[in-house]
Amino acid sequence: MSFEIRPWNFSDIPEIKKFTDVAIGVDYYRISELENIFEKSKLSGQIFSLLLIEEQNSIQGIRITYPQTKWEKGKGKGLSPEKWGVPFQHCAYFQSLFVSLNLTGQGWGHKMSLVAIELLKKVNTKAIVTHSWKESPNDSSGKYLRKLGFQIVSTHPRYWFDVDYECTRCGRPCVCTAEEMILKLN
Repeated sequence: MSFEIRPWNFSDIPEIKKFTDVAIGVDYYRISELENIFEKSKLSGQIFSLLLIEEQNSIQGIRITYPQTKWEKGKGKGLSPEKWGVPFQHCAYFQSLFVSLNLTGQGWGHKMSLVAIELLKKVNTKAIVTHSWKESPNDSSGKYLRKLGFQIVSTHPRYWFDVDYECTRCGRPCVCTAEEMILKLN
């Protein structure tokens, strides 16, 4: 089996919706929101959100990335820019990363994130902000981000509480905790 990491195309959105419905929960992302994500993922003609594509053209992972100046907040509530040490306008945002269950633990999420980081460095991004899911199985969300060099700056209980979707862990509403993290780039 061979895989390719590539930027999203607008035409990928219906398949991305199917993938996210399975990976994180039905309607966590709606089609209109995915179209908006596609637009917010662009800067200087480059798309920063990535797909992991299996040889038969099926989506096996997504890395949603917003370059600097293209985002205002994460999907939930809670942001602490006063703790970053980098001006907001120089920070990108890692919105979400999902990999098919049969590929978890094989390093594909890490590889997709490294590709996104390299793309962001090329447009002079100074830092990347994200929120990890504290209750992820075996702290997989936090572990992978810390391995990339992210550091926790704040914790936000019930971060996704107002997001209208059914969490794969706690149902509806989601009461999971987010850890706001930052990676400073050189």
